[in-house]
Amino acid sequence: MHDEVFLRLVETYYAALYRFALSLTKSATDACDLTQQTFYIWATKGESLRDTTKAKAWLFTTLYREFLRGRRRDARMTAIEDLPPAEQDPADLTSDVIGRMDAHVVMAALQEVEPLFREPLTLFYLQDLSYLEIAEILSVPIGTVMSRLSRGKAHLRARLAEKSRGGQVIEFPQRSIQS
Repeated sequence: MHDEVFLRLVETYYAALYRFALSLTKSATDACDLTQQTFYIWATKGESLRDTTKAKAWLFTTLYREFLRGRRRDARMTAIEDLPPAEQDPADLTSDVIGRMDAHVVMAALQEVEPLFREPLTLFYLQDLSYLEIAEILSVPIGTVMSRLSRGKAHLRARLAEKSRGGQVIEFPQRSIQS
């Protein structure tokens, strides 16, 4: 029965969802991926929808949320050469050392950051959540999230610098967080 409902939904809404995704992404490939991701989410979570007459709204809302989530993720992945010169880290030996650090070292340094700052860092960088989502999860204002992220990054840089220099703390230049 579940397969029949799923196939009927795909048959009924695939074209409309694809057109909506195409209008958002401006790319046929991305629109196809986004539409398929939406149906994948339905296949894994759709049964929790009690009123199946709301399936259309659920599918379109899910597609839009997935589009926004992808856009936020892409915005965070700005290449260094795309940043304005003032935000680019100066090329120096310490930056190169940090860049070559093992993920285990970075995670260990993150564990040394005070939990007040580690929580938003983890939610933002490892869980790919927005400022607003983090604010809701931590029950704090969005400005507090931004402040804790900034201070947390400074603490993490200090721990990484300490590890790269065998205990000597080195300060790194600040860069803005993209959202």
